[in-house]
Amino acid sequence: MVRFQELQVYQLAEQISNEVWLIVQSWDFFAKNTVGQQLVRSVDSIGANIAEGNGRYNYNDNQRFIKIARGSLHETRHWLRLACARHLLTTEQIERLKPLIDELSPKLNAYLNSIQSKANTQALKIKKIPKSKLPTDS
Repeated sequence: MVRFQELQVYQLAEQISNEVWLIVQSWDFFAKNTVGQQLVRSVDSIGANIAEGNGRYNYNDNQRFIKIARGSLHETRHWLRLACARHLLTTEQIERLKPLIDELSPKLNAYLNSIQSKANTQALKIKKIPKSKLPTDS
């Protein structure tokens, strides 16, 4: 199994987290303490769930964590929309983050689909084991 640090989807999530961290650091106390903390938590959760799912070594658990990561991505979009509406992000920051966020969503879905495909392949292999090869109770 590939280490989570080697996954492109994880690397992109980490890049977005670091970008958001640098942006939020410059906000005033109130903005940091309200929108900023929520935004950083949700964006950090994306990569954390990719990593945790990868460490489970079980396709079903991994899929569950990728779905949680996808939910965290949607939450991140919510907080970024509020940050925009409250004029906390500059045009340059928006232009830097938007393509990264837009790229992450299909990568997460592709990763989820690849895990599902591997799970299906494994299930087919298990079904093909001849009965004569299965252990008996004797």
